[in-house]
Amino acid sequence: MSTRRTFLVAGAATAAGVAASAAPARAAAPDRELRRILKEIDPARIEAIVRKLVSFGTRHTLSVQDDPVRGIGAARDWIFAELTRYAAASSGRMTVELQSFIQPVSPRVPVPTRITNVVATLRGSVTPERIYVVTGHYDSRVTDVMDAVKDAPGADDDASGVAVIMELARVLATREPESTLVFAAVAGEEQGLYGSDHMAQQYKDAGADIQAMFSNDIVGTGNAHDGTRNDPRTVRLFVEGVPTSETAAEANTRKSTGGENDGPSRQLGRFVKDVEPDDMNVRVVWRRDRYLRGSDHISFLLRGYPAARFTEPRENFNHEHQDVRVENGVQFGDLPEFCDFGYIARVARVNASALWSLAQAPGTPKGVVIDTTQLTNATTLRWQLGTEPDLAGYEVVWRETTASDWQHSLPVGKVGTVTIDLSKDNVFFGVRAVDTTGHRSPAAAPKPSS
Repeated sequence: MSTRRTFLVAGAATAAGVAASAAPARAAAPDRELRRILKEIDPARIEAIVRKLVSFGTRHTLSVQDDPVRGIGAARDWIFAELTRYAAASSGRMTVELQSFIQPVSPRVPVPTRITNVVATLRGSVTPERIYVVTGHYDSRVTDVMDAVKDAPGADDDASGVAVIMELARVLATREPESTLVFAAVAGEEQGLYGSDHMAQQYKDAGADIQAMFSNDIVGTGNAHDGTRNDPRTVRLFVEGVPTSETAAEANTRKSTGGENDGPSRQLGRFVKDVEPDDMNVRVVWRRDRYLRGSDHISFLLRGYPAARFTEPRENFNHEHQDVRVENGVQFGDLPEFCDFGYIARVARVNASALWSLAQAPGTPKGVVIDTTQLTNATTLRWQLGTEPDLAGYEVVWRETTASDWQHSLPVGKVGTVTIDLSKDNVFFGVRAVDTTGHRSPAAAPKPSS
């Protein structure tokens, strides 16, 4: 593989000239297989999953685990059985496991408690070491977070997210993604993100190359049921800018070079927006999560993995974390009648578009740096060449420092070094990989070379 240095300049080229020769950072069109995948996602199956999960009465983390019809144990066993049934159609590519551990006493866990994640892994056919994870949490709660007895239907929060990951697992089990996809129903979210925290640490301890993680949490409806206008075609995607895992040294570098909007999760948000289905609007929100709140993606962010959270456009808090009751003619409680199963299916399609596009594209470039060994008005970028067999080359992308998304892209070939006649002082750069069929990776923002 060539690592030759390419100098992009024609005669007396100027920054304006380079920009004029570059193409817009265009969106990626769905490939034929992705279009088939999107068509197979079924609102009726999603409704059946949500209603089945609600039928267990409560799925509180502290609820009974050995009753066959009520409690979190019954929900766990049903999810496991369903995912195992889906895996049977995968010709051995998908495996399903119960990932259990004992959570010690903590503020919301009064006694040591077994917490179990149900994890379906679809092994990639080309680069199985590269992993993309999607989760929903199957535990539920009522007004008192410690009440494990009352009915806690948890239809929106978060049977809707579990329905997304289960329907994705069903549809994708028969496919052969190039990279590994993981569909996980995690537990312990309402008590403190314990299931996802354990899962993320297991991956970290194994040195797993997780290049994206999505939490689907409260994705049940585009209708807030509060008199505001219905918004059935929008889903919010929360993506942090400054990485949660940033070290003090990395913070000092960022303060010197900028890049508050260029962390790996922010690049993931740009990618998802770029591949969103035509019938949905992904509203990217530049926060780690809702104001002072959190979900399971934070467990992955803490360990340095790019992660983001999908959630509905406008929540109705009468239907979250509430005892089921009627007060002054107002229905409280997280009931299935407040879910829109067509909406959940569209959210599942957004997830499918992102996951499939990520899995089929080359991996996000690694080791991307800007050469800082000499002062110059040009910019030299370096990165590690990927090993994918269908890797065609790379594109350099850039934007004005005040722009939210990439504005220009320039193909530079299958090289590991390039010099562009644009000043690193004036724009933000990124590098993304492209395969022979046009699939593009998320961009990676460069760091200064050491």
